[in-house]
Amino acid sequence: MNEKIRVLMVDDEEQFRETTKKLLNRRGFETILAGSAEQALEKLKEGANVIIMDIKMPGMDGHEALEKIKKRSPEVPVIMLTGHGAESSAKEALAQGAFDYLSKPCDMELLATKISEAYRLGFKKGSMKEQNILNAMIPLEEYTSLDEDKTVLDALVRLRESFASKMSTSKIMETGHRSILVLNKDGNLKGILAIRDLLEAIMPAYLSAPKPSMADSIQYSPMFWKGMFSIQVKELGKKKITEIMSPPPLGIAGDSNLMEAAYLMVCKNVRRLAVFKADRLVGLIREQDLFFAMNEILK
Repeated sequence: MNEKIRVLMVDDEEQFRETTKKLLNRRGFETILAGSAEQALEKLKEGANVIIMDIKMPGMDGHEALEKIKKRSPEVPVIMLTGHGAESSAKEALAQGAFDYLSKPCDMELLATKISEAYRLGFKKGSMKEQNILNAMIPLEEYTSLDEDKTVLDALVRLRESFASKMSTSKIMETGHRSILVLNKDGNLKGILAIRDLLEAIMPAYLSAPKPSMADSIQYSPMFWKGMFSIQVKELGKKKITEIMSPPPLGIAGDSNLMEAAYLMVCKNVRRLAVFKADRLVGLIREQDLFFAMNEILK
């Protein structure tokens, strides 16, 4: 994200507000909180770029608040949040002038994408301006990384932490990145360690070696596999991550179009690309980031 987007988060549930603020701020947004529609109208003067507002709130509901916001600050896009089974209410909000709506539980990657899109388009209907890779990527500081001299055991611990540290409630979902960036002492990208690399590394060499045809029945018997997984994993933990990691992902310029990223992923059969700005690594763009961008366009 090139500049901080100020987001006004309006919801009557305190835990949801606070958790969402923490997650949005982690992604580089500046978040203002309001516990009611009435409070949100007061905080309009703080200059929000995008408003996220629950439809169902005590007192003034989201529909009434949206109507007032559109009169006072018509240029500010509003993203409505709604519970399951309330699609008709959400569509009514679109007719009132809402930028879009999301259902709870709300995926944070999708919400972040939606906020950035609303800010860029400035709610100009019919605009086909597309975001670039810098806006859709995961920033480098948010991605799990590890020094090249660490062991696979260290990597397993960090990967597990990347999943465990993600906040999850009934209304918010986050997932780990499923890979670790391996950096050298100068902070340059040396390689990447993905879960797939771990799975390939625990395969004993003899499984892929030529064998007599009569051995097929032995290989796939229950006794053949027994204990193999645990033994291989324990041996793997002692190795250096540089022994099993994959090469650095293909690179792409941050100001490139998303279609360029999609083209590279398909043609080169890769799931992620390293994003550079002025020859400096600034983040990664993954296939799921392109998925969220596709979802945004179709909506």
